[in-house]
Amino acid sequence: MDKMILLTAIRAALEAGKEIMTVYTDPEADFEIEKKADNSPLTIADRKSHAVIAKTLQETPYPLLSEEGKQIPVEERKNWNELWIVDPLDGTKEFIKRNGEFTVNIAFVQNGTPEAGVIYIPVKQELFFADCAYGAYKIGSITELPAETTLDSLMNQGQRLPYGAPRKNFVIVASRSHLTPETEAYINEMKQCHKQVETVSKGSSLKLCLIAEGEADVYPRFAPTMEWDTAAGHAIIRAAGKEVYQAGRQEPLQYNKEELLNPWFIAQ
Repeated sequence: MDKMILLTAIRAALEAGKEIMTVYTDPEADFEIEKKADNSPLTIADRKSHAVIAKTLQETPYPLLSEEGKQIPVEERKNWNELWIVDPLDGTKEFIKRNGEFTVNIAFVQNGTPEAGVIYIPVKQELFFADCAYGAYKIGSITELPAETTLDSLMNQGQRLPYGAPRKNFVIVASRSHLTPETEAYINEMKQCHKQVETVSKGSSLKLCLIAEGEADVYPRFAPTMEWDTAAGHAIIRAAGKEVYQAGRQEPLQYNKEELLNPWFIAQ
C-alpha cells in the first residue's frame, strides 16, 4: 500500500495507545466496564481508542470495520474490496487485570487478505508494522511520530522480522485467558513430535507477534476469535514469511466475510 497511508495507520495506533494509557495509569480511573453482547468486557479505554483511530483513518480513502464501531450490514461490506479492520483495544481482560498484555490492532485488508498491519503495545511502547511489499518490522521505545518521519526512516530504525535466534526447543504460544481442552490436546501431540517443548502464555495479539518475531514456532487457536483479533497480526506474520492457516486445512484465514467469526486456526 502507499507508504503515507501506512504511516497514517501507525500514527493512529500510537495516538490510540496514548489515549489508552491515560486511563490505564490513572489510579483514580473508573474503567467504566460494560458487558458486550457476547459477555466480553468493554471499557472507556476501548471507546477512547476507537474514537482517535476512526478520526485519524478518515484521512485515508478506505472504510473502517472496528470492533467498537457500528455494526456494518453485510450488504454494504461485501462491496468493500479494500478496508481497515481494527481492534482499538485487544485484550480488554488483560487491561482490566493490569498485566500490560493488551494491544492496538490495525489491519489493511484487500480482497479478503491482510496486506498490511500495525500492532502497538502501549505499556511496552513497542510497535510492530508490516506491509507484504516492504516486510515486517519492530521498533521499541516509541510513543509518537515526529513530523519529519517517513516509513523508510521507520524501517531503517526497526528490526526486520523474523529475527529470533536458532533454538533447540520447540515453542508453542497459547492464550492466557482461553486455553481449551483441544489446545491442550494439540500441545500434548507436539510433545510427542519434539524433544523439547516449551509453552508460552500471552494475552491479545502478542501471540501472533511472537510467531512473526521467530520467538515461537506455532500458535494453535481452537477457541473463538473475531476478524479484528487476528487481521493485523496475520498481516505482520505474512510479511515475515509465515502464515495463519485454518485448522485442518492449508487455506489461510479470510477477512470481511459474511460471518466475522474466525474458524479455528494455526499460525506458524
